[in-house]
Amino acid sequence: MFPMVTGFMSYGQQTIRAARYIGQSFIITLSHTNRLPITIHYPYEKSITSERFRGRIHFEFDKCIACEVCVRVCPIDLPLVDWRFEKDIKRKQLLNYSIDFGVCIFCGNCVEYCPTSCLSMTEEYELSTYDRHELNYNQIALSRLPISIMGDYTIQTIRNSTQSKIDEEKSWNSRTVTNY
Repeated sequence: MFPMVTGFMSYGQQTIRAARYIGQSFIITLSHTNRLPITIHYPYEKSITSERFRGRIHFEFDKCIACEVCVRVCPIDLPLVDWRFEKDIKRKQLLNYSIDFGVCIFCGNCVEYCPTSCLSMTEEYELSTYDRHELNYNQIALSRLPISIMGDYTIQTIRNSTQSKIDEEKSWNSRTVTNY
């Protein structure tokens, strides 16, 4: 008879534990009901990227000295640099520069270590295509500046929630109260 009583007590404890878990999950669900939606309607609304966002690489042909530092620091040896040595001026002449964004991991090493700052990261993140060969950008495509979403009147820009929280904290901390 004693094992039967402990079995009922164990069953009762498990039932109470299950009811408590269900109650906790219901409370969490109810706490989420009065929050604002986070969903962004993408083609018509775009979030503003952060300041250090690593998007498509911008290349300035005139600044490049064909030193190939970007190729050496790239973990996958991605940038293709074609150059020719000009004997009369004793310098390298850059012929072609290309990056395949289908393979690029957007680590930013090429931008960071470039001695002439001819490479920079843009805020452009819409690189999707139907053919992966279209992601191979030459120096002409790399030198194209992206269209800023801030200037496009057809798109509503939405600030990231973390960025707006940081701005609110800055404005809250900047207030000073003086007692007279």
